[in-house]
Amino acid sequence: MSVSERVAPMSLKNGPRADSRDDSMTNQKPKPKPAEGDRRLDDFLCFAIYSANLAYGRAYKPGLDELGLTYPQWIAIVALWEQDDQTVRELGDKMFLESNTLTPILKKLEAMGYLRRQRDPADERQVRVSLTDAGRRLREKGMHMNLVKSSGLKPDEFARLQKSVVRLRDNLIKAMEEE
Repeated sequence: MSVSERVAPMSLKNGPRADSRDDSMTNQKPKPKPAEGDRRLDDFLCFAIYSANLAYGRAYKPGLDELGLTYPQWIAIVALWEQDDQTVRELGDKMFLESNTLTPILKKLEAMGYLRRQRDPADERQVRVSLTDAGRRLREKGMHMNLVKSSGLKPDEFARLQKSVVRLRDNLIKAMEEE
């Protein structure tokens, strides 16, 4: 069976199709067992996390559309609410984004009136970012977006999983830095 055949039930662009596992568990043909030592796409933790990330994006989309934001814009608002008036580099580190990816996001949020970008008077090379009052209100409007219930996990399971994923991420970053 080819990789494209194994991935067919999930359309990453449009979400689960009608013939996906969730919709047809009772009439789905059993998958052939892979040859000894072969791993199917579903066996890769990295794919499970990647596809869960895409599912999160789709699940957040209706709420973000109400706010007129993309997911990266929303995360920037949340990160600035946690620690306002930080440099673009500090914010990029927190969001795991390079400045060339983050800057267009910040420019758009600034044009929307949600944040200010200004040169740091102490170091003109640095750009500092801070929320406006509208940006702080926007974050409060979006706090209703909570996907614990949608995840199908109990709140304690959800919290444990989130902590495990953070630990996994941090361990992977550390391992790459040590190489």
